[in-house]
Amino acid sequence: MSTLSERPNTALMVIDVQVGVVAEAHQRDAVVANIGTLVDKARQESVPVVWVQHSDEDLATGSSAWEYVPELVRQEAEPLVHKTFGDAFEGTDLEDVLAGIGVGRLVVTGAQTDACIRSTIHGAFARGYDVTLVGDAHTTEDQSAWGAPSPDKVIAHTNLYWRYQTAPGRTAGVTETKDVSFSAD
Repeated sequence: MSTLSERPNTALMVIDVQVGVVAEAHQRDAVVANIGTLVDKARQESVPVVWVQHSDEDLATGSSAWEYVPELVRQEAEPLVHKTFGDAFEGTDLEDVLAGIGVGRLVVTGAQTDACIRSTIHGAFARGYDVTLVGDAHTTEDQSAWGAPSPDKVIAHTNLYWRYQTAPGRTAGVTETKDVSFSAD
């Protein structure tokens, strides 16, 4: 149960599934397909889909790398939040967007696991949201050259620790695409 008591709704968040972000991502095609399945399910159930799009000096706004992957197409009425920090709440209108549609629970998908996904799920949880991470619908590229574990281990570890997050009045959890429920548990 979210601490945002006046917000009974759930939203699907699709974070940074951009051409340049996921080009070398672990199991890219399977993850994008899972996200597509969830987008379709959310739309069928009239659940808001909130898209997040990153830009920085290496991911220039308007460039082909900045665009969302062609397999995922945002509908015009679906909110799009532009960000420049890892946490999608920082320096954006995401909080206002979610408040405006009464969202207190987030189902999170996207990239990159060890950066924007982790930052955003922690940011949401700290702000009072219930947060479900879809374990087979987030990914990252290989950062082992800089000392990180292999992508499969980064993903597995994130799924493991997020499953056990706790805080007063909030829930965290991990589920697989096939088991996602957009209704509050």
